[in-house]
Amino acid sequence: MELENHELNGNSENGQHSEDHIITLSGMYQEYFLDYASYVILERAVPAAHDGLKPVQRRILHAMKEMDDGRFHKVANIIGQTMQYHPHGDAAIGDALVNLGQKNLLIECQGNWGDTRTGDRAAAPRYIEARLSKFALEVAFNKKTTNWQLTYDGRKKEPLILPMKFPLVLAQGVDGIAVGLSTKILPHNFKELIKASIDILNDKKVKIYPDFENGGEIDIENYNGGKRGGKVKVRAKIEQVDKKTLVVKELPYGVTTSSLCDSIIKANDKGKIKIKKVIDNTAQEVEVLIELANNVSPQLTIDALYAFTDCEVSISPNACVIIDEKPHFLTVEEILKICTFSTKNLLKWELQIALDELAEKWHFASLEKIFIENRIYREIEECETWEEVLETIDTALKPYVKMFKRAITTDDIVRLTEIKIKRISKYNAFKADELIAQLEKEIEEVNYNLEHLTDYTIQYYQNLLNKYGKGRERKTRIKSFEAIEITQVVANNCKLYVNKKEGFIGHGLKKQEYICDCSDIDDIIVFRKDGKYLVTRISDKAFVGKNIIHVAVWKKGDERTTYNAIYADGKSKKSYVKRFQVTAITRDREYGVITDHELSKLLYFTANPNGESEIVKIQLSPTCSAKIKTFEYDFADLAIKGRGSRGNQLTKYPIRKVTQVSMGKSTLGAIKIWMDDVSGRLNKAERGIYLGAFDTGDQILIIYNDGAYELQDIDLEITQRFEAKKIAEIIKFDPKLVISALYYEGERKTTYVKRFQIETSTTDTKFSFVGEHSSTKLFFVTTKPNPVIQYGVRFRNKTEKGTLNLADLIDIKGWKSIGNKVSEYKLKTVKLLDWDKKEDKANEKPKKDETLKVGDSVDFDVPKNGTLFD
Repeated sequence: MELENHELNGNSENGQHSEDHIITLSGMYQEYFLDYASYVILERAVPAAHDGLKPVQRRILHAMKEMDDGRFHKVANIIGQTMQYHPHGDAAIGDALVNLGQKNLLIECQGNWGDTRTGDRAAAPRYIEARLSKFALEVAFNKKTTNWQLTYDGRKKEPLILPMKFPLVLAQGVDGIAVGLSTKILPHNFKELIKASIDILNDKKVKIYPDFENGGEIDIENYNGGKRGGKVKVRAKIEQVDKKTLVVKELPYGVTTSSLCDSIIKANDKGKIKIKKVIDNTAQEVEVLIELANNVSPQLTIDALYAFTDCEVSISPNACVIIDEKPHFLTVEEILKICTFSTKNLLKWELQIALDELAEKWHFASLEKIFIENRIYREIEECETWEEVLETIDTALKPYVKMFKRAITTDDIVRLTEIKIKRISKYNAFKADELIAQLEKEIEEVNYNLEHLTDYTIQYYQNLLNKYGKGRERKTRIKSFEAIEITQVVANNCKLYVNKKEGFIGHGLKKQEYICDCSDIDDIIVFRKDGKYLVTRISDKAFVGKNIIHVAVWKKGDERTTYNAIYADGKSKKSYVKRFQVTAITRDREYGVITDHELSKLLYFTANPNGESEIVKIQLSPTCSAKIKTFEYDFADLAIKGRGSRGNQLTKYPIRKVTQVSMGKSTLGAIKIWMDDVSGRLNKAERGIYLGAFDTGDQILIIYNDGAYELQDIDLEITQRFEAKKIAEIIKFDPKLVISALYYEGERKTTYVKRFQIETSTTDTKFSFVGEHSSTKLFFVTTKPNPVIQYGVRFRNKTEKGTLNLADLIDIKGWKSIGNKVSEYKLKTVKLLDWDKKEDKANEKPKKDETLKVGDSVDFDVPKNGTLFD
């Protein structure tokens, strides 16, 4: 019993009992597990660097080469032949064979081999056929340069490594999970690999990047040569068909149309995106249609698809290969270098074999020539024994020994005796000399190639490129992806409420005060009366502390929102003023606006979305000794510092009251704002129509299709949204702006032109400038200065055209004026011909905006400067 315990505890030497050689439990872990791990790594999961194949793949190709007769073979038959070499069953071989065939490089396929784009499986092995491709026959096989080993049952021989003269491991890519390690090498472009190999032979530095059969886009910024720790982002190609439809044309690597559709549906169910329907129309080409919900921006949805679905996937490569029976973690450039010089060595080996074979042919051809021309064969006629025949020929050849490059052996003499009389009688000395000369020329050529082996290898690669490179251009576009801020593209799928007195926030408090729309992944910042604040993730209901004074959605890295505060320090009895931003924070941790003293008190606090300054009125305690007990303070004079700063001293006297006198301009500069012309959402991401650079107090002018205009104060938190279909034009408001309009007055049944400036100052109220009659219709409106237009009128089945210089036709009048008469008929077409560009300063557009050009016909449903409504 003591002996058993001693062994189970692993105390015996090498885990075995010295007398009985019993393998203990610890010995099993030490030996058997390591043996199994080594077997999985070397024999199943990880490819060899030199031929780029796992053992099962190598056995499949070897079996197919043994079967090769130029015709297609049933896959079931190939699997059966491979089982002679592979210790696993038919299922493992079949899956590996289909995977090889789908790579479209080494194997030509016939029948239904499945579809990597849709995830459809291949048909049963008895229905599909395969054969080796011409490329495989050229680069992967040569029995003379193959090292062999016995199969698992010892009955046959199989290749240890195929003599692969191509970087297959990088061209095909590979995935493998072993015991304790894994490998993931992404596929690379066929032509780029060959060109890079040529560059390596020319002592040039190379960089290669993945390329996928499915196409798509890839960001290789953090590829790190395919080594451990690297990462690539791969995206689908998404196009906008129209304002309500997107289409996926190319897939990310490793994603099928089925998994893509599932991920889109899940994102929609979670409220991350808003779509109506997903339709997979994939046939010869990938086509996944995505129908959008109403009033959803296609551009915003594209970003959301990349953020929340498999339209973008992140891949972590891990290039591990077997070299000399050991796994090595390398970069793809290092692997390519190994494959390139392996090819060079194989070509050298083939040249040396060819040289030896040519030398042997030359040797025997020369020997035969001497044997026949000097009639040595006649000297053996009198010989009585075999030994005498060999000796006679050997003696006769001795005068010619110096002509040969090696010694004449008994086997050579035996071959001479085997020459038939018919060949001797028809021997042609001229042809024999030609043959020897040809052999000498070939030997010279092989020697030249051996002496210039690098050039020979480069030429070999170039021939591969010329023969097999057609149609193998790069399919995946290399791009740099901009980081998508998830909080900016996620759909607002819930509302934020607050109970300020009791200190609860959440989207489930529907009977409490409504704050704003938000998403279920937003962070919320909360400031309390006690001078503490924190950031927490939104939930159904959460307690954040009583007496809340401010709550809002918090954006990480927000460098616009600025907080102004005045507080009394309990220790020094002085009052301080500070301005700060909260750009980064630890979630659910409390921070202080004021100093950490029990008598410190927050006196004044505001949150300013665009860093606005403000002037406040300070009233000191009437009992204090200060001579001036009331004064004003301008926050514009105070620098914005870190959230933990103490601030500047405001006064050493006690403060009785702080009131706001006026709100100032932003101290951070104006914000450039666009409006998405589909969703109507304002944004800073340059999507849609450029409105202008806005500061605090600036306004937006909206002109509607029905002939009304409206002024709105700009919300610098960029939360405003408009019904884009109802808008004719939207622009930053300038009181000097002149609006030109053509409209049909329904009561008078006449078309008028008018030019006016905005005279009203009321915001959030629509004012009609064309009248209220039901038949009144706005044809054309523009804020371009001094516009010249061409119009068309349908009269007696003919369209008559006219040109109007609106500035010459009518002066600027009041917004309620009717204007000047243009025609008694409704206009059919309107085209903006020209405008005074020198005066067009207020509405200048950045380069990305689609400004209407001279001569452009105005579209009916696109809101741009100069729009026709019919």
